[in-house]
Amino acid sequence: MSRIGNSPIQIPSGVDVKISGNHITVKGPKGNLERDFDKSMVVKCEDGVITVERPNDNKKYRSLHGLTRSLINNMVEGVTSGFKKELEVNGVGYRVQKQGKNLVMNLGFSHQVIVPEIDGITIDVPNQNAIVISGPDKQKVGQFAAEVREKRPPEPYKGKGIKYANEHIKLKEGKAGKGAKG
Repeated sequence: MSRIGNSPIQIPSGVDVKISGNHITVKGPKGNLERDFDKSMVVKCEDGVITVERPNDNKKYRSLHGLTRSLINNMVEGVTSGFKKELEVNGVGYRVQKQGKNLVMNLGFSHQVIVPEIDGITIDVPNQNAIVISGPDKQKVGQFAAEVREKRPPEPYKGKGIKYANEHIKLKEGKAGKGAKG
């Protein structure tokens, strides 16, 4: 019995959901999202409520039940409120700025790292040490944030680099016997 799969999804006002076979389109104030789901899952939209049902209790269908419901819920949530990831840039001389649709980062390399904005994703730079990535598609936002973080991941000795705002970097101690020989 899937607790997540059995819970219904309320459709907020201003959101339009179209279901045709295994293809679902969700339109809202933040954008449009489309996705194909497994043909065996039964998705129904009645009276402003979306429900997901599975054909039987096979292991495959039990696992797909909760997944399908979560993905549809993320689509509805994304077109209404959207998703965002916040990144912090730590390090002496490390800074970011936005030039047009590009994110320009000085990360201690001999060159600037330039990341172009992709469609469906919005990049904001509130200050020179913070990046906010937002958009309606949860998967795209998370993937793009991971790609930006990958340009200079935080190192474990001083914590310099790009990290998520809620991420805690456990710092290592460095050389233990510095200057003391046996």
